[in-house]
Amino acid sequence: MLAIDQAAADLLFYEAHTTAAFTDEEVNDAQIEEIWNLIRWAPTGGNASPGRMLLVRSAEARERLVQHMGESNRAKTLAAPLTVVLAADTRYHELWPSIAPARKEAAERLEADAEARERLAMLSGTLVTAYFLIGVRAAGLAAGPMGGFDRKGVDGEFFADGRWRSILIVNVGKAAEGGHGERQGRLSFEQAARVV
Repeated sequence: MLAIDQAAADLLFYEAHTTAAFTDEEVNDAQIEEIWNLIRWAPTGGNASPGRMLLVRSAEARERLVQHMGESNRAKTLAAPLTVVLAADTRYHELWPSIAPARKEAAERLEADAEARERLAMLSGTLVTAYFLIGVRAAGLAAGPMGGFDRKGVDGEFFADGRWRSILIVNVGKAAEGGHGERQGRLSFEQAARVV
């Protein structure tokens, strides 16, 4: 019933794992750009497209980042080939004239309604974050998403102008042998769905 074959389903979902340990193989900007060029076509609310990525590569930037992370996430972040801070741009509507010209009036309304603008930024930014994880898998890489960090600390450290807001930190690379734990259970359709 799926439109993708079993190999693709395995790569994206059935055989994919959250990864904590990676090989030392580099993840370059071209690979991340390829992932972006795939996921940027996925839907967001009103074509908001608020998802943003901060690629943390340098040792100095990594040290700044891990100061705001939970203890259990620090060593694996320092050792990962690449760490990406996924964020939402709360001023995404300023770019609508170039990507969604028909939404000019909506952009003007959102300029005057910061609460609605930021709510859409975080909702759609979270969607882009999920698409990023799938895109990483589609590129044959592994992802180690982490929510254990001080968002205000990370935002103050890297997004001091207040425009971007962090959502998730993700280590990216080729999974090391034994770099993930055993697969945990998931809810069945009957547990997760109601039909009315």
